[in-house]
Amino acid sequence: MKTVRRLLYRDIVVAVSFVALAFLALFFFIDFVEELEDVGRHGYTLGMALLSTLLQMPGHLYELLPIAVLIGTIFSMARLAQSSEFTILRTGGLGPGRALSLLVLLGVAFAAFTFVVGDFIAPAAERQSVLVKSLASGGRSLGSTGAWLRERRSTPQGPHQISLNVQRLGSDGTLQGVRIFEFDAQGRLLERIAAARARIDQSDTWTLQDVQRTVWPAADAPAAQVRVQVQQLSELRWSSTLDPAVVAAAVLPIDTMSTLELWRYTAHLSTQEQAAQRHAIRFWRKALYPFACLVMVALALPFAYLHARAGGLSYKVFGGIMLGISFVLLNNVAGHLGLLRDWTPWLTAAAPSIFYLLLSLAAFTWLVRYR
Repeated sequence: MKTVRRLLYRDIVVAVSFVALAFLALFFFIDFVEELEDVGRHGYTLGMALLSTLLQMPGHLYELLPIAVLIGTIFSMARLAQSSEFTILRTGGLGPGRALSLLVLLGVAFAAFTFVVGDFIAPAAERQSVLVKSLASGGRSLGSTGAWLRERRSTPQGPHQISLNVQRLGSDGTLQGVRIFEFDAQGRLLERIAAARARIDQSDTWTLQDVQRTVWPAADAPAAQVRVQVQQLSELRWSSTLDPAVVAAAVLPIDTMSTLELWRYTAHLSTQEQAAQRHAIRFWRKALYPFACLVMVALALPFAYLHARAGGLSYKVFGGIMLGISFVLLNNVAGHLGLLRDWTPWLTAAAPSIFYLLLSLAAFTWLVRYR
């Protein structure tokens, strides 16, 4: 059994690695051509374009790994079936259950590798890619409306609601164009702070620079104190419960977040009664995505039970490519539909994998029993 395991694993790993490298080379070429369009603008050099393209590769590898596992495993198993090696292994005692258990163990290894790439390597690389582009352009724009965060505070006058808006992320990591609005329990505006720049230290205290602070009187203030106060300050220390991790999740692309960071940010949005469906679906997709490798190896195993006359090797590989594309398509469509229809996040994320797992087991059972 050790010899059989070594034969299968070596053949499959080599095939999967080759497929992954081929896909990465294709995506590298496409991304590099796109980056060349920005070369020469705002100090964006050819070296920066090459570095930014290379930093996008871990993210592509993470997205492509299940497809590479499917195509590589199909190629390996179909080649063994075509050369009758798999038939010899079956004659030697490699039953369907044992073959499935061998591939499941390899699928677990691929799933672990996918988790490491998706949770540690790809987010770090994406953050560096954002930093490279920010250095060239002098910062990162957050769109016309910016990024919004919300915070609740308990005060002696009752609960206060704080809305915070950030317009731009500076190349040095500072927040630019910061606006802070504080409302009382009845929704009346109490205070507005506008700062040109802001930085958060380890104690969750914001250091605001070039500040304009406007304070409106409370509803129960005496008539003599009913006036609007406007202050111009060079610097202001502002305490907040919004830690750097939550702020980073709001101002950086979602691809830069790990599974744990997505879970924390989703919990924060739910606590603040903000829309969390998009991040909840993304969390469950990221948490369950490595297990797609298990589904892919199970989906590839039936190809080993197809006789060579049932189709050439190229047809089987083409079928694997189509299956991989359909899985990615269904996965993306389910995510968008779940967001539009407000479906249960974990079920939305798990549905494509469950469907393809049932499909693979049905095909495997049929081929073993009738072929």
